Amino acid sequence: MIASISGEVLETRIDSLVIALGGVGMQVMCSPQTISTARVGQNIFLATSLVVREDSLTLFGFDSANSRDLFETIQSVSGFGPKLAFTILAAMDPDDLRTAIAHEDIARLTKTPGVGTKGAQRLVLELKDRVGYVATSHDTAITTIGWTDQVSQGLVGLGWSPKDAAKAIAALGKQDDVDPSDIAGLLRKALQILGNA
Repeated sequence: MIASISGEVLETRIDSLVIALGGVGMQVMCSPQTISTARVGQNIFLATSLVVREDSLTLFGFDSANSRDLFETIQSVSGFGPKLAFTILAAMDPDDLRTAIAHEDIARLTKTPGVGTKGAQRLVLELKDRVGYVATSHDTAITTIGWTDQVSQGLVGLGWSPKDAAKAIAALGKQDDVDPSDIAGLLRKALQILGNA
């Protein structure tokens, strides 16, 4: 598994970048946004996912590990292969996708090329408890992506189910004294919430 790649951009193409790696030019499929910011001659770092097929090896590149992990998670849903998963993440940033799934926003999901109503419903059904983000009414005031992922992982690591973790995070998001930088404190509060449930 090639988890990341770092090197000089040798070439920009319509759907990919060619990156120097140990004397070899490695072609990496990238989103239009990533390609538009890449410059030949500059170094670039990409989180990557290698998709192996009988007749091909395709390396997909992302500007964050978060995007790469979502790309791999989406493919676990029936009917969603690497190309469609990649299209979704090219059309929506990870935060928007997590929010759409958490809100069961079928209309937003079906705006992505290739995603119909049934596909969007499958995404919501299978990923709602797995994407690590629960939108709350405080979304505009609190940037939840970072701390929710960490608290969710901490709770699951302690034996709680993803569903329980999501409930605790939703309750935390409604509190006025949330400090996103204090992950340990948030984890303690989440445990108190679950302990009192």
